[in-house]
Parts: sequence; C-alpha cells; structure tokens
Amino acid sequence: MKKIMILGASILQLPAIQKAKEMNLDVIAVDMNPEAVGFRVDGIKKEIISTIDIPAVMEAAQKHQIDGIMTLASDMPMRTVAAVAEKMNLIGIDHDTAIKATNKAEMRKALKENNVPVPMFFQVNTKEEFYNAVQKIKDAGYRCIVKPADNSGSRGIDLLNNFEQETLDRAYEYSKRSSRSGDLMVEEFMEGAEVSVETLSINGECHVIQITDKMTTGAPYFVEMGHSQPSQLPKKIKEQISQVAIAANKAIGIKNGPSHTEIKVTKDGPKIVELGARLGGDNITTHLTPLSTGVDMVEACINIALGMSADIKKKYDKGSAIRYFSVDYGHIKDILYVEEARKITGVVQVSIVHGKGEELDGIRSSGDRVGFVITQGYNAQDAISKVEEASSIVKFELC
Repeated sequence: MKKIMILGASILQLPAIQKAKEMNLDVIAVDMNPEAVGFRVDGIKKEIISTIDIPAVMEAAQKHQIDGIMTLASDMPMRTVAAVAEKMNLIGIDHDTAIKATNKAEMRKALKENNVPVPMFFQVNTKEEFYNAVQKIKDAGYRCIVKPADNSGSRGIDLLNNFEQETLDRAYEYSKRSSRSGDLMVEEFMEGAEVSVETLSINGECHVIQITDKMTTGAPYFVEMGHSQPSQLPKKIKEQISQVAIAANKAIGIKNGPSHTEIKVTKDGPKIVELGARLGGDNITTHLTPLSTGVDMVEACINIALGMSADIKKKYDKGSAIRYFSVDYGHIKDILYVEEARKITGVVQVSIVHGKGEELDGIRSSGDRVGFVITQGYNAQDAISKVEEASSIVKFELC
C-alpha cells in the first residue's frame, strides 16, 4: 500500500485526507493541533507536529517511509514539502521553487527576471524603506497596496486610501504584524478583474484546468467573498491569462504538481498578483473545479505526488459558484432557513463556519467569514443565480 503524507489536518486539508483514504492509501496526517478535524478520519496515522518544523516532519516521513508528500490550500508547509521531497527523492517542488512560491518578494523577482508581467513593487523591512517605496509608487502615479511578504489568506493586506502620515503608519504596523519575517511588499495597486488559474504540471508541462472569476470585499482588506467557474471573460483575454499563468509556473520552477495563480486583468493586460505551488483554497479546487470540469484535482495531485498517472482530462463543461455570507459584525443569536437553502436545485453545500453564540468583529481575513453556499449549474451564470438565491434565503439574527 502506497503511503502519502499530508501536511495539515485542518478543514483546508480534510478533502485531501478523505480522498487519499478513498483511494485506499496509507495516510499520514501532520498537524500541530491534536484536535484537528482531519485527525478524526478513520484509519489515518497521526503525527502531532508543526507543518513548518522541517526536522520533525522529516523524521516522521523517514519513520513511515512515505511514497509521497503534499499539502492543500496552505503556503506555510511548502518549504517542508520541498525539503522532504528532496531528501527522500520524492516527486515535488525543490527548495528554490518553495522559496519563490512562499515569499512574495522572491516570487516577484523571479517573475520579473523571466519577463512575466507583474506590478511595480518594492521589498521593504524598515519604516524608512517603507516610506521611500510608497513615495516612488506615488510618484509613478499609481495607488499603493501593502502586504506581508510571507503570508496568505488576505492577512495583513491594506490598500492606502491616501498618502497621509497617519494612513502610512497604520498600514505599516498592520501589515508588519502579519509578516513572519518582518518583510513587507509595497506594490502598485492593479485595477481590473481578478481571476485565479488552477493548473497541474506533469513532467514539466503545465496544464490549465480552469480559470476562476473572483469577488472580494475590496479595499482595504480584499478578502475573497465569492468565486465562479468558468471565467466569463472574453475568450481572447482567457487565452492571455492562461499564457501568463503557464509562464509564471515555468519562472517559479514548478515541474510536477499543482499551482494556484492569482491574476489581475489590467489595462496593460494580465499581471500576476501571486502564485501558490499548491492546490487553491476557498473550495476552488476541492469543489468548484470538479463541479465545472469533472476533473478531480485533489486525486490528480495525490497521484502526481506518488509518481502515478493522473487523470486531468475534462469530462464536461458546466458552471459552479460559491458565495460567502457577508455577515460581519455582531453576536450571532440564531441562523435560520439553512435547510430551506439546501433544498434549492443546484445547491451542493451550505456550510456554517461561525455559529450561534459567536461574536463577529469584521471581515479582515478569510477566517472571519461566517459560512458559504456552493452550487452547480448549466453554466457559470446559472450557478451564480442559484448561489445568490440560496445565500439570500439564509438569515442571521444578530444582537
């Protein structure tokens, strides 16, 4: 029986753990939280270790003599995946690619060096460097966005509304708190439609599986609140997006495995927001892509990690969508009509993340969202209509 190690056992990695068990694999799940939901899956082996503790994960991987290693929807363990894959001669990204895929500054540099379109950017660490970078972007006539160089899930992102001292100081401190290294990225704020590109690379060839249209809260935090597939952008634009995503994967060095590439379609054409060398989160690759294409990206990713044949052929062309509830402030007294929403044709899932009795204090990152609805339709617009109908039925009583 093949052994697969999955880094992370939270709700984000649960689909991979469940899929691996369905595939009759020997599953070793790694998470520092002994109560992680993925540890409740029957028949898995548990390793209560931080996914970024490379020596400890390496020891566990060698103890179990694993045949493959992967994660899902989280950038933090990618350097661990690379270290174990290199040490044990497994399929996966190498150390250099892991650095470029998890540090926004190194990512930007690699993309720029390979002529992949990116926004104007500066890597900074001190307040003086920060002020200088902001001034250069201001002088170039752009709006300015600040983000940690090494975090994900919309954490620490802030769009400057103006260039006043108070605004700059607040943005600097906010982003700094979410940066593990202390490094920040100060960038041109790109205007335009936002998409993500879900890809799988096999033996150096990057395959675009799907393009996802995205909705966010907008300034200042840009938390993603909805997705739909396939993208409804014009065919020519989607071809440009695919070309940019493939070029970005090559520049970062991904030869085998998944990537989730976020792109803004600006007046100058598609530009890279960022790229993750793993499956996308927010139910995009676990739910939306299989619903719209019939391609099981989780299963394919597991097979690639194990050196086995992966089925990436599109089975059909349907639509899928997700909407996160926009409830943001207050104490949740009750949640009504969830079952009624589930009965609507096309609704695949209604999930509540923050339930009765919990306190909501705004949506600043993905973890603040209260829940979501997922639908499947004949096409993207049909799926969107159904998800918006179902979302509107669910009511949150706040006090």
